[in-house]
Amino acid sequence: MPPMTPVSIVGAGPGDPSLISVRGLRYLTRADVVVHDTLIDPRLLRMARPDAETIDVGDAAPTEAAQDAICLLVAEKAREGKSVVRLKWGDPFVFDSGGKEALFLHEQGIRFEVVPGIPALVGIPAYAGIPVTYPGSGDTLTFIRGYEHGEEATPDLDWHQLASVDGTLLCYAGPRQLARVAASLLAHGRPADDSAAIISCGTTPQQRTLSGTLESLSKQLDAHPPTVPAVFVVGPTVGLRDHLRWFDERPLFGTRIVVTRSREQAGEFVERLSDLGADVIEAPSIHIEPLDDYDEVDRAIAAIASYHWLVFTSANGVEHFMRRALSRMRDIRDLHGPRICAVGPATAERLQRLHLRVDVMPDEDRAEGVIAALKATGSLDGQRMLLPRADIAREALPEELRKAGAEVDDIAAYKTVRASWVHEGQPDIYKKLLEGDVDIVTFTSASSVRHFVTNLGEEQAADLLQQVAVASIGPVTAEAAQQLGVTTSIMPGAPYTIPSLVDAIVAHVRSKA
Repeated sequence: MPPMTPVSIVGAGPGDPSLISVRGLRYLTRADVVVHDTLIDPRLLRMARPDAETIDVGDAAPTEAAQDAICLLVAEKAREGKSVVRLKWGDPFVFDSGGKEALFLHEQGIRFEVVPGIPALVGIPAYAGIPVTYPGSGDTLTFIRGYEHGEEATPDLDWHQLASVDGTLLCYAGPRQLARVAASLLAHGRPADDSAAIISCGTTPQQRTLSGTLESLSKQLDAHPPTVPAVFVVGPTVGLRDHLRWFDERPLFGTRIVVTRSREQAGEFVERLSDLGADVIEAPSIHIEPLDDYDEVDRAIAAIASYHWLVFTSANGVEHFMRRALSRMRDIRDLHGPRICAVGPATAERLQRLHLRVDVMPDEDRAEGVIAALKATGSLDGQRMLLPRADIAREALPEELRKAGAEVDDIAAYKTVRASWVHEGQPDIYKKLLEGDVDIVTFTSASSVRHFVTNLGEEQAADLLQQVAVASIGPVTAEAAQQLGVTTSIMPGAPYTIPSLVDAIVAHVRSKA
């Protein structure tokens, strides 16, 4: 039997995937098996190894029978010699079954570790601008068990004593519990004018906060019962929200933005939008893949000294061509023949990481701009140029270079493949667009536009995208969209980069506020 590594019981925090601890993330990225609650954000699960087994075991508050099955599953995977992470919403030891699971492992002789997470009753109020304690706001902090056990009965407590506690009360309550908790506090003497707040979908772009007095919220809960569990806060610190709110004050808060960029490249874009408050819907329309046949690339690499120019039009071209080149060369110094042209700051930055000097970087990514920048270095007559690009790259640039007198070898360095939303479990973008559940759709390349439209259907895409703002990273992408009947309403000025596109989206949203 293989040796057993300790099971890691990891708290993921209350929603925002970036709230997991450094230690918890380290275990997650190394795990063979991830057993997780349904409430865990899918973006966090994607941090696991691609070959890791991920098992959804349902709500954070399973039935007793389901909980026993989870314990047995975790133990079984550990006995197989696999490294197991039990990923739990919030903190494993705060109104959670983490203690029960740890005790079961102890009884089975299986070692375990506990990685604390941010408890929902602390993290969610912080995202609403409500500190759970504050000097002068009372000397106690009281957590009330609510929906964590999976039922919505009124907690069986000494409400009279609880109502008289001088401090902050917090409860993660189900939709039907909220009104009962508020009514019980009022009925047993909690001041009607005490500050209170209800925070639903905390730490996510869907977060909503309703604040007022205990009495006013109690009436609203009776008149308009909520549909989802929420954190209920009662105490004087709620009054600080107007001064300390930050999460829902960010410029893109609640703006639903579709990112069509390939998942391999979308990380920075998604992170920037999310940090500004956007509700990002990842729907990659393309995949970047290596070539099936490298014969043409290898011939170009073998003859690299015969070229006058290496022209890279994307960071992908740099990454895939240079990875192959360095596998065929003894040393990067063998790449000493051609000068290098990089189209765009991201392309130049990728080359600089390889300690390759960029000789020319055009001001714009249109063919005309590239030609003008190269001509500024001298005549292009007879200049041999190598363009390692996508297999479906537009013909405009090599054609214009040839017209200028250059000899051009335009080779595929990687494949751009359409991503099928249906087969890859992507969100139903057609439905979201049809129901008006999208504010902005973003495109960062001509190929992402073409494949997005293909996935929706050309006629449907033109109609549906009339109802939203379309953001294109630059004129080439906007032109490709226009050819398909899609009008761009958001586009940055040069340089055409992800940061510039994000800035343009923020400016657009602010102009509509």
